[in-house]
Amino acid sequence: MPRHTFVLNGRHVTVDAPDDMPLLWVLRDLLDVTGPKYGCGVGVCRACTSHLDGAEIQPCVVPVADCARREVTTIEGLADGDTLHPVQQAWLDCDVSQCGFCQPGQIMAAAALLKRTPEPTDADIDAIENVCRCGTYSRIREAIKKAATAGD
Repeated sequence: MPRHTFVLNGRHVTVDAPDDMPLLWVLRDLLDVTGPKYGCGVGVCRACTSHLDGAEIQPCVVPVADCARREVTTIEGLADGDTLHPVQQAWLDCDVSQCGFCQPGQIMAAAALLKRTPEPTDADIDAIENVCRCGTYSRIREAIKKAATAGD
């Protein structure tokens, strides 16, 4: 079985897995990282959204072989110790969650958006394609705007 080594949430990990195994299965089933959720398995719902070298990915469609010697960040690795990421704090402040299933993916997508667009417009925010079955999109927009101004 092939061995794959990468950095996960700041620590080096090595797993034995087929090259084509989706990263999501590696995270959840082999490494017990349960923040990224399985939704559709084809990269559409985006409940599993995580980061690869700082860029947004859907690990349900990224083979683990593509992660060799790279940095994977999930919702578990977004905070800085006990200090929440500004997006996580804004999510709490704006009471975004309802059922919560999509929230790790939503937060990771929002963090990626703010990294590439520090002052997003409504159109930038609305371009996030993560699906929220509860429909908390107005609170999601509010939280992203709050997080964007957190450093002001």
